[in-house]
Amino acid sequence: MERLRVDALVNQLRGGHLDRRQFMSRAGALGLSAGAAAALARTAGAQDASPSASPSPGASPAASPGAGGETGYALTSITREEYWAAVREQFQLEEPGQEGGIVIYGETSDIRVLNPNLSTDVYSGLITGYIFDGLVSESPIDGFPAPGLADYWERSDDGLTYTFHLNQAATWHDGQPVTAADVVFSFESALAEGSLSPRKSTVEEYLAGVEKVDDYTVALTGKERYATFIENTAAQILVIPRHIWESVDPANWGSDPGNTGQDPSRVIGSGPFTFREWITNDHVTIDKRADHWDPNVVPVIDEFTFRVIPEASAAIQAFEAGEIDIVGVEPPQIESLRQSTPDATYSEYDTTGFNYYIPLQDPAQSTLFVDVPVRQAMLYAIDRQLMAEQIYLGYAIQADGSQPVLSVAYRPDQVNTIYNYDTARASQLLEEAGWAAGDDGIRAKDGVRFSFECLFPEGVATYEQLLPYLQQAWREVGIEMVPASVPFPSLIDAINSGAFQMGLLGFSWSVDGGQGDMFRCNAVPPAGFNRMRYCNERYDELDLAQALELDPARRVEIVVEASNLINDEAANGILVFSKAITASQPRLHNYLPNGYSEFWSLPFVWVEGE
Repeated sequence: MERLRVDALVNQLRGGHLDRRQFMSRAGALGLSAGAAAALARTAGAQDASPSASPSPGASPAASPGAGGETGYALTSITREEYWAAVREQFQLEEPGQEGGIVIYGETSDIRVLNPNLSTDVYSGLITGYIFDGLVSESPIDGFPAPGLADYWERSDDGLTYTFHLNQAATWHDGQPVTAADVVFSFESALAEGSLSPRKSTVEEYLAGVEKVDDYTVALTGKERYATFIENTAAQILVIPRHIWESVDPANWGSDPGNTGQDPSRVIGSGPFTFREWITNDHVTIDKRADHWDPNVVPVIDEFTFRVIPEASAAIQAFEAGEIDIVGVEPPQIESLRQSTPDATYSEYDTTGFNYYIPLQDPAQSTLFVDVPVRQAMLYAIDRQLMAEQIYLGYAIQADGSQPVLSVAYRPDQVNTIYNYDTARASQLLEEAGWAAGDDGIRAKDGVRFSFECLFPEGVATYEQLLPYLQQAWREVGIEMVPASVPFPSLIDAINSGAFQMGLLGFSWSVDGGQGDMFRCNAVPPAGFNRMRYCNERYDELDLAQALELDPARRVEIVVEASNLINDEAANGILVFSKAITASQPRLHNYLPNGYSEFWSLPFVWVEGE
C-alpha cells in the first residue's frame, strides 16, 4: 500500500499536479528519507525530459548528491534543503559536543592568493573556498554540483539557459547584500581583457552571456547545449563583491592588497569564515562567521589556521607533539606515524588527482620536448609500477591514461598506449628521433645535449625520493635531468610564465572527465592550466564534441578518445594515481575527508576539551 502511495505521488509530480517542494513534504510524511525522496523527484524530472534536451554525462547540472548524473537531467536542480538532508543522511554527522575551539592544519606550502578567481593551487583554494561562495558548490557525496549561493537552479526547455535563484539572506562579511549584480560582475571581470583568471579560457568556451534577471536571480546562457555547462561556468567562478573590486582593473588584481592580504578590509567574501591575517610563509587564519546566512554551514569552531611548515618531516613532528590537528601524510611517513601516534584518526582515499611532470613544449623556449617520440621515450624509461610500490608504498597505482580513479571516464581497459617500463623501446625512440649518445653517455642532437633542469616543490618527502629515481632512470637512456627544489609559489610562477624546462607537481580534476583546462591550445596560462604549451587541434575538436554530447555513454566514449590522444602523444608525464592519506588528532570530531573534498566538513568539526 505504501509503495502504491509513493508511486501515485511520483505520478502527481510528473504530471505537474505537485511542485517539487510539495512532493518532498508529502514524501516525508510517508516516511521516505530526504535522500530517497530527492532521488524519486529527480527520476520523475528525468523521465519528463526529452532525449534531445537531456544531457547527463555524469555531470548533470541538475544531478543530485549521490546521483552521479546517472538519473538523468531534470529541469530543476536539487534544492538547498534536499542537498543538506542528503549530506546529513550520507555522513551521519555528530551533533557537536561543545562549541568553539581552534583547528590548526599543517602544510608544507604557503597559499599564493586571496582573490579566489586568481587561484591556481589547492592551498589557496582551501582558504578562499571558505571565505567566498560560488553559485554552486561541490557535493562531498559524489563531486557533482550542489547549491551554493543559489538555493536551486532551473534549465530552460531549449537547454541553453540556466536560471539561478540566489539565497536572499546572503550577505557579504561587511553586511552588504549579495545580489545578482555581484554575480554578473564576477563573471565579467574574470573574462575581461587582461584578466589573470586561469579559468578564463574554460568559461569563454561555454558561456554566451550572463544576465541579471532581478536582484536575486541570474541567468547564464550557453553558446550551445552543453553536457557539462554548470561545471564549466557556474562551478568555475566564485562570487566576489562588486563594491570592493569594481574600481580595480582586473589586470592589476594580482598586486591588490585584497589579493595579497595586506589590507584585510578588502578580503570580503560571503562564506562561513572571515579573513583575519596572512603572514607569508608562516600562517593564514580565518575566523568563524557566527551570523552566516546559511545555518547549515555556520562553523562550530572559532578559528581555523593554515600553518606553513616547510619540511614534511617537521610537519609530522608537529602533529606528533600535538601542535597541529590535521596533517597530510606522505607514504614514506605513514608507518612510523602510526606507531608514534596510534590514537590518531587516519583516512585513506582515492582522489580525482595525479602526480605528473610538465615538459615545456614551447619551441621558442626549448626544443627538447617538442617531438612526440621523445616524450614517449621518457615515459617508457621509467618504471611507474615500481614507483607506485616502492616510493608510494602501495598507496598509488601506475597511471595508465589521463583519467584519475574517481573520474566518470576512468577506463584503464580502454587506454590505447600503456607505457610499461621498457628501456629498449625508450632508447629506440630516442635514436629514431636523432638523439645519439655522446662520449659521456648523454644524448645530443644538432649540437644540443639532452640536459635540462626539473623544478619541484620543496619540502615534499615523496618528491624528494621521486626525483633521484627519475634522474637515474632517464640517465640510463641518455637523458640528463638536474632536479631543483624551489618554494611552491616560485614553482607555480615559473611554470605559468614559461620560464622553466620541466616541472613536477600534482593536479586535481572535477569528476566529469573533461580535461580541456590542461590540454586545449587556448588554455595556456594565465587563461588555463596548459603549462606544457601543448597544442593539438584534433584534441580541441574532441574536447568540444564531448562538451556537446548529451548522451552520457556516448560522451564518455568521446572523453576516452580525447584522453587516448593526449596519452598517445605523451602530452605530459602522468606518473601515478595516488591515494591521499590524512591524519587528525582524536579530539577532532566530524572531520571526514574524502576524494572529492578534504575539508568539506570543516564547518561541522567540533573539538573536545577546548
